[in-house]
Amino acid sequence: MKLLKDLLYGVRIKDIVGNTQIAIESVCYDSRKSAKNGLFVAIPGTQVDGHEYIETALDGGAIAVVCEHIPTHTREGIHYIQTSDSAFALSAIAANWFDNPSEQLKVVGVTGTNGKTTVATLLHTLLSELEGEKCGLLSTINVKMGREVVPATHTTPDALAIQGHMRAMVDAGVKFCFMEVSSHALVQHRAAHVDFDIAVFTNITRDHLDYHGDMNGYIAAKKILFDGLKSSAVAIYNEDVKHGETMVQDTKAKMRSYALKHPANYKVKIMERQFDGTLLHINDQECWTRIMGDFNAYNLCAIYAVGIELGKDPLQLLTAMSMLKPVEGRFQTIQGRGITAIVDYAHTPDALKNVLNTIDKLKGSGNIITVVGCGGNRDKGKRPQMAQIAASKSNKAVFTSDNPRNEEPQAILDDMMAGITADLKSKVLVILDREQAIKSALMLAKEGDVVLIAGKGHEKYQEVHGQRHHFDDVEQVNHFLNA
Repeated sequence: MKLLKDLLYGVRIKDIVGNTQIAIESVCYDSRKSAKNGLFVAIPGTQVDGHEYIETALDGGAIAVVCEHIPTHTREGIHYIQTSDSAFALSAIAANWFDNPSEQLKVVGVTGTNGKTTVATLLHTLLSELEGEKCGLLSTINVKMGREVVPATHTTPDALAIQGHMRAMVDAGVKFCFMEVSSHALVQHRAAHVDFDIAVFTNITRDHLDYHGDMNGYIAAKKILFDGLKSSAVAIYNEDVKHGETMVQDTKAKMRSYALKHPANYKVKIMERQFDGTLLHINDQECWTRIMGDFNAYNLCAIYAVGIELGKDPLQLLTAMSMLKPVEGRFQTIQGRGITAIVDYAHTPDALKNVLNTIDKLKGSGNIITVVGCGGNRDKGKRPQMAQIAASKSNKAVFTSDNPRNEEPQAILDDMMAGITADLKSKVLVILDREQAIKSALMLAKEGDVVLIAGKGHEKYQEVHGQRHHFDDVEQVNHFLNA
């Protein structure tokens, strides 16, 4: 229980109808979760406007409302607080409700189009090894609060969930928290009141333009994380990628760069590539890692940079890094019948190109067969691009369904085929059913070939017409290769 006035600290208040000296027993932004003596925050969203559900929340027991416009007809005994931005208000209220737990943690935020999950997850594994069970994780795959693990519903949860998870971390004795920070979350202020100690920028390529409008909007969204850092924080960015320096140009934080190609504070060099690992030099120290891919060399360098900035010993850090295993669904290798299958989450043009370039350097004389689809109700512009990349960089490409969501699967495949020029058509098979597509690709493969199954990675479901059904790419591959 907290006084409303204490919950409103940091909220940009325009008007108050009622008073703020009342006791609040719960906070929600979903009217279905409204409870007696609760505070309801009405947020205008892309699908639903919370202002339309104020009365429902009041019927559920709420006694106070934070909103961007006060209803024409107010209820007696109800307290209304008008703010210019309800989403920002919710982030402040959530932090206050849970007693600002991020201030009691070392919080590392990771943003970028590709690499967020790998960097955040491996950092959690690495620091858990170095620090014991004192680490937390907020990722696409799951949320870890010391020993407690719960499934993730979003790359970055809502503000209440973020602060609640961090409170659970603090209560569990967690010292470090590693979290993925999505562009959606930044624009929607979900992490606005998280006290970041370190922020990492991996890269930025085309993604989510259905939401952000264009690349400038997408870049601006990512930049929010770095613009909001305190002066004592550290901003770590990829020197080799376009817009790396743009991300940190206005930050108050200490800037640190990492790179493979250009001079940087943290420099990585690839010495040897194999399917079972990569030999790296990081800041002139050798490190063998079980994680493959040139793109992962960047991720590992970023991880090393974070570890050093957190004060860890370089030798201990590199020793622990050599024991890291690939993240589930990220260049996950399965072998059988002389064939190497790789399951990867690559769902953007750049990620797909990076994975295929890595396979090309590792495969020897074998062929590359790629199974790929594109998600529904997402950026349509990337579909022909991904199709062209898959076909041009593979000996055979099988186009199939990914998560069509509420779109017709065949319409998505038609969009993909628009990227296939006449000279590439002979390399393409279209098989709508994903199970059959994977089976066909593996049947086409001969000894020494590599089959890439891209797009879903760790996901263990397929969403068709809004309904989720169990589907696991790794299961499908194992069933065929190792049955």
